[in-house]
Amino acid sequence: MPIDRHFDNCMKTYFRILAFARPIEKFAIPYFFFSILGTLFGLANFTLLIPLLDVLFNNVSSEKLRYLLSEPTFGVNLYYAKELFYYYFAWIIVKFGKLAALFFVCAIIIFSVLVGNIFNYFAIRVLEYMRAHTIKRVREAIFKRTVSLDIGYFTNTRKGDIISRTTSDVYELEHTISNSLSLFFKEPISLLGFFIVLFSISTSLTLFTLIMLPFSAFIIASISRALRRQANLSQESLGSIVSILDETIGGLRVIKGFNAIGYIEQKFVEENNRYAGLMRAMARTRELASPISEFLGVMVLTVIMLYGGSMVLDKSSGLSASAFVAYIILFSQVLRPAKAMSVSFSNMQRGISAGKRIFQILDTIPEILEKPGAQPLPGFKQSIEFKEVSFSYGQEPVLKNISFNIQKGKTVALVGPSGSGKSTIADLIPRFYDVKSGSILIDGVDIRDCTLSSLNSLMGIVTQEPILFNDTIFNNIAFAVQEATQEDVERAAKIANAHEFILQTEKGYDTIIGDRGSKLSGGQRQRLSIARAVLKNPPILILDEATSALDTEKEKLVQEALNNLMQNRTALIIAHRLSTIQHADEILVIQNGEIVERGNHESLLLNDKGLYKRLNAMQAL
Repeated sequence: MPIDRHFDNCMKTYFRILAFARPIEKFAIPYFFFSILGTLFGLANFTLLIPLLDVLFNNVSSEKLRYLLSEPTFGVNLYYAKELFYYYFAWIIVKFGKLAALFFVCAIIIFSVLVGNIFNYFAIRVLEYMRAHTIKRVREAIFKRTVSLDIGYFTNTRKGDIISRTTSDVYELEHTISNSLSLFFKEPISLLGFFIVLFSISTSLTLFTLIMLPFSAFIIASISRALRRQANLSQESLGSIVSILDETIGGLRVIKGFNAIGYIEQKFVEENNRYAGLMRAMARTRELASPISEFLGVMVLTVIMLYGGSMVLDKSSGLSASAFVAYIILFSQVLRPAKAMSVSFSNMQRGISAGKRIFQILDTIPEILEKPGAQPLPGFKQSIEFKEVSFSYGQEPVLKNISFNIQKGKTVALVGPSGSGKSTIADLIPRFYDVKSGSILIDGVDIRDCTLSSLNSLMGIVTQEPILFNDTIFNNIAFAVQEATQEDVERAAKIANAHEFILQTEKGYDTIIGDRGSKLSGGQRQRLSIARAVLKNPPILILDEATSALDTEKEKLVQEALNNLMQNRTALIIAHRLSTIQHADEILVIQNGEIVERGNHESLLLNDKGLYKRLNAMQAL
C-alpha cells in the first residue's frame, strides 16, 4: 500500500508538471506524428536487410522471382508498400542482374535513413519547443507565487533555498519535460514497431523473447527507486549550498570583520562534500542502469541466437538464414529504445523530486489574503486609527492593545527601546502582517476589507536600510511608475537633495548603481529611496529610522529631504534620534508592546520620571 501511494504521488506530481505545457496537444500531436513517421522509415531500413541478404546469400530462386513479379493490387497500407518494393526488386534482378538489385536496395536504405532522420529532427524540435514553453511557465509561476507570499514567510524560509528551487530544481524539470514525451510516445512506438516486424519474421521466436523481458524490467525498476531517494536528498543539499553562498555574499563585511572566513569556509565545505557524495551516489546508481540494461539485452540476445539458430538448422521451422540474421540485427535495435526508456525514467525521478520541491512553494497559501469582495480604497481623506491592536510572532506577544489615531496631514512619531514593537506597528499599516486582535482603520474602513493594491498605493515607505536595485539611478527613482518622465524624476531628485550628486556620477541618471546600490554611499542611497517616495507622491508616509545609520553631515541632508517629503502629508515616523522628531504633532513612547507615554516633545519633557525624558537625556550625553 505505501508503494502504491508513493507511486500515485509521483504520478500526480508528474501530471502537475505537464499541466504547465498546456495546450499540450499543440506539442504532443505533431510529436506523435513525426515520431511515427521516423519510426516507420527507421523500421524500413531493417526490413530491407532481408532482400539484401537474400541477394548476398544467393537465396533468390527462380520460383520466388516468378512469385514476386506479379504486380500487387493498390492499397493504402504497409503491405502494399512491401509488395511493391519486392515487385521492383524482382524486376531489377530479372532485367539487370543481382548486382543492380543490390544497388537498388542500398539506394532505398539511404533514402529511408535520410527521410527518417528528417522526421526525427522535427520531433526533437517540437520537444525542445515544449520544454522551453513549459519551463518558462514554471519559472513565472514560482516568481508570481514568491512575490505574493507574505513577509512572514521569508523570515522562516532561507532565501538560498527559494533561489535553488527557482534555478536548479527548474533545470531538473527540463529533463522530465524532454524525456516524458519520449518515454510515453516515441520509444514505445519504436518498441511496438520493432516487435510487429519481429512477429512478422517469426512468431514463435518473438514469443520466446518476451518471456525474458519481465526479469530485466524488475532490475531496472529497483535501480529507479534508489535513484529517486537520492535525488530528493541531493536537491535539499543543493538548496543549502545556495543559501550559504547567498548569506556569505550578503554578510561578507561581517565575516571578514569577525575573522570568520575559516568558519564559513568549513561550513560550506561540509555541505559541499555532502552534496558531492550524494552526486557520486546518484551517478553510480544512474550509470548502473545503462550497463545493466545493456548486459541483460546481450544476455537475452545470446539466448535468442541459440534458440533461433536451432530453428534455422531445423529446416522445418520455416526460418531462413537471411531472415534470422535480419531478426538478430533488428532485435539488437530493440535495446536502443529499451535503454533510452530506462535512462529517461531514471532522469524523470530527479525531475519529479524537483517538482515536489517546486510545488511546496506553489502550494503555499499566503497568510495575507484579500477577502472575497474586497473593495478598493478611494483615497485617504480623514485618519488612520489603531483600535486595541494586539500582535505576536508565534506565541511571543509583541503589541498589547495599542490604540491611537493619526489625523490627515499630521505627523506621529514612535520612540522607545529596541524590540519594543515600533517597526511592527509600521509593518501592520500596509498589511505586511495582520493583527491578531483589534483592527486598523483608514477613514473608518478596516484595511482587511480593502484590496491590497489600493492600500499599498496610498503608502510611501522609507526604511533604515535603503532597498535599491542593480539598475540605473533613473529606474530606481521611477520604480513602478511607468509613465515617469525625465523631468518628473529630476524634480523628485531635487526635492530629495539627490540631483547634485547624481549629476556627478559617471553617466548621471543612467548610471548603474550596483547590487543594492553598492556604488553609492549610505546617504546617497537613502536620498534615492526618498526621491522614489517623492515621485510616487503618496498621501501616507512611513519612515522607519530613515536617518539612524548616517553620520551627522549626511543626516542633515537626508533630514532636509525628509522634511521636504513630509510637507502636506500624513506621516508615521519611527525615530532613533529624538532630535529628528521634535516637531512631530504627537509622539508615542512604546515599551514592551504598550504605549506608556504620549504627547508632543515639550509636554513629554515635563514628565521627570518619564521614559522619553530619560531617553532624551541619554542622547544629549
